[in-house]
Amino acid sequence: MNEKKVSRLRRARRSRIKIRELGVHRLCVNRSNQHIYAQIIAPNGSVVVASASTLDESLRKGATSNIEAATKVGALIAERAKAAGIEEVAFDRSGFKYHGRVKALADAAREGGLKF
Repeated sequence: MNEKKVSRLRRARRSRIKIRELGVHRLCVNRSNQHIYAQIIAPNGSVVVASASTLDESLRKGATSNIEAATKVGALIAERAKAAGIEEVAFDRSGFKYHGRVKALADAAREGGLKF
């Protein structure tokens, strides 16, 4: 593994330990060069309660790797979380810097009613 990915995973591990202590659902974000993914994972870490990504049929049209697409994913994950009865989550950015697409997704999820 390259050094950049190892550093990112180290940062992710550190924040996930803190989230596990809190014992709440976590909004886990992962991004690649072409897509962005979001999942809400149960406190025990074994169940994915809700998920959304730019691979969804409704979001696949148009660009999938820009801030607008991340905003749409954030709104969709908030809507699906509300449908599952979840209002409060911990934001797990998976070691990615909190700017650009990751920040856009988080802001859209907050506007959609998720609290974190």
